[in-house]
Amino acid sequence: MTAEGFSFELLAQRGKARAGILHTPRGDIPTPVFMPVGTVGTVKAMTVAELEAPPLDARIILGNTYHLFLRPGLEVIEQHGGLHNFMGGWKRPILTDSGGFQVFSLGDSNKIDDDGVTFRSHIDGDRHRFTPEHSMHIQAVLGSDIAMAFDQCPPAQAPEAVQDRAMRRTTDWAERCLACERPAGQALFGIVQGGTDVARRRRHLEELAPMDFDGIAIGGLSVGEPPPVMYDVLDQFADDLPREKPRYLMGVGTPTDLVRGVAAGIDMFDCVMPTRNARNGNFFTSRGKVSIRNAVHRTDTGPLDPECPCYTCQTTSRSYLRHLYGAKEMLFGRLATIHNLTYYARWMARIRQAILDGTPLPEPA
Repeated sequence: MTAEGFSFELLAQRGKARAGILHTPRGDIPTPVFMPVGTVGTVKAMTVAELEAPPLDARIILGNTYHLFLRPGLEVIEQHGGLHNFMGGWKRPILTDSGGFQVFSLGDSNKIDDDGVTFRSHIDGDRHRFTPEHSMHIQAVLGSDIAMAFDQCPPAQAPEAVQDRAMRRTTDWAERCLACERPAGQALFGIVQGGTDVARRRRHLEELAPMDFDGIAIGGLSVGEPPPVMYDVLDQFADDLPREKPRYLMGVGTPTDLVRGVAAGIDMFDCVMPTRNARNGNFFTSRGKVSIRNAVHRTDTGPLDPECPCYTCQTTSRSYLRHLYGAKEMLFGRLATIHNLTYYARWMARIRQAILDGTPLPEPA
């Protein structure tokens, strides 16, 4: 069932790199796009107004099915009429993951079978069970604009038998997710597994490509394998994904990861890296990475990045940021996150413009 009001328009291509527009009922999303992660209904330290305002201008964010199911719980979000209202009036699209990565990453505390997975909450130890149908129900209550099919995500170095079983289950569960009733306008993406074996990835894609998904994601990368291995898989496989649908690489990554993914044919990315690095005092700038902990910044009255138009760079010095970090002031996390997310948004805009202009893709400093 193709989601009403959801479509992908391809505007330009340079090699395998693509620039397009993802049309959704809650607004258009220029691609390639990096999606800020809002795990528990908030992009850490950011208000809705700050996310929407230029130069950040986030067109889509993520919510986490597993975490929101456990806390605050579906009954709370249902009373608000969905995650958009619960967050305080976010009006743009939200993508929700299926919860699969979180429950399978719990390791010894979960029990997987062909029907689903039983796991213990990391919060209070209570036992819960996720099946494809339950995951889709949670995402329906959340009211996301893009839901992800429930999948099994094995570790990068899992034995071949484990990879094959995860692929089989992911295919079976994809069919069950597609059979579930969804809210009007909610798109559904399938997820290709297969580890770092390109032939296995292609076999799994052959099973998923004929299904009526609105987009296809690559899961199970950036889960422990070295970056060159991931790049090799992407270079060989990403452009095999259906041309007419958006392609999403889950959980990736660094500025270099993003441009390498785009060059391989990927349209959508997400990662906690910009917000997590921000909280830990690490910045991405037009002149390379900056660790604000370094003593050289103690008396530096210049901006963090003179080429950045974000509020942080326009109003504060490196010296002040280092002071806030050392004093463990709450304001530091906000200022740092504003900058890193703005950097990522502008980085993706540069990549997109290069594709539209037919010029070489940029390289990070």
